[in-house]
Amino acid sequence: MAGALGFLGAASRMRAAGAEGWRPTRPLTFVVPFAGGSATDAVARILAQLMGEAFGGVPVVVDNRAGANGVIGAQLVARAEPDGHTLLVTTNTTHSANPALLRRLDYDPVADFAPVARIGDVPFMLTVGRTSPFHTARELLDAARRRRGRMSYASGNSTGIVAGATMARRAGTEMLHVPYRSTPPAMTDVIAGRVDCMFVDIAAGLGNVRGGQLRVLALSTEAPSPLLPGVPPLAEAGDLHGFDLISWSGVFAPARTPAPVVAALNATIRGSIERPEARARFAEIGYGVLSGTPEDLGRFVLQQLNVWRELVEAAGIEKE
Repeated sequence: MAGALGFLGAASRMRAAGAEGWRPTRPLTFVVPFAGGSATDAVARILAQLMGEAFGGVPVVVDNRAGANGVIGAQLVARAEPDGHTLLVTTNTTHSANPALLRRLDYDPVADFAPVARIGDVPFMLTVGRTSPFHTARELLDAARRRRGRMSYASGNSTGIVAGATMARRAGTEMLHVPYRSTPPAMTDVIAGRVDCMFVDIAAGLGNVRGGQLRVLALSTEAPSPLLPGVPPLAEAGDLHGFDLISWSGVFAPARTPAPVVAALNATIRGSIERPEARARFAEIGYGVLSGTPEDLGRFVLQQLNVWRELVEAAGIEKE
């Protein structure tokens, strides 16, 4: 509890400090704990361009450090110099789900980071490959019940893990989980038919959907997506009442980053992503922009740690 209170207290001081007086003195590095082609990578690259422009042309490098469910990248930033030049652009995988999924976690999502800004949310799609015999979620789940334990779902991140396990459990069946280091290779095997299905975020999977390589059966959220008109939520399509999963993204600095530095970064991120033209760019990849203060993100992380622990427990997933 003391760590949580310190996390929120630091965020409050950062907000009060204001954005005056700090600018980067060398290139910024956005560490993305997932591979190129992932949703987080796409979001980070848009944000990097916006931030570079806002800071007067300062280069912003996107450094993909995929592996271990985001742990490698998170550890790198947790141990980085707390001067504002190295930031983690991440999701609920590292800062909500991993504590519930992993027996050993070599970083603390609260104590080792200073919250900077929430960026937004992205829904997931239940997809199959283009040669799959399944055209609806109901067909897929009926087959999974008949072939209990013999059908598979891929995952490239924690949302994919939890969504697949939750779907199978609530459908009253078992499915084989096939984990991947990141989303792109998981999609490759689903497209090839080596794995039956996967939940993939719209930002990463929309290109393959539009290109015909992936077929969307349902959305992970109860709300529809304007990018996928006519695609039903899984709660309806698969008769799984209340199924509603979404992934969130945020920016974090190493713990002990000075308050004025975090305040300046927060102000710059918010000013960048809240512009109408920036919102439009994010919307093109299915990403809904949200923002707020460092304190807002700090509170949100604490709340989401409980939410994802409950989701993992309800899905019957054992820690690895």
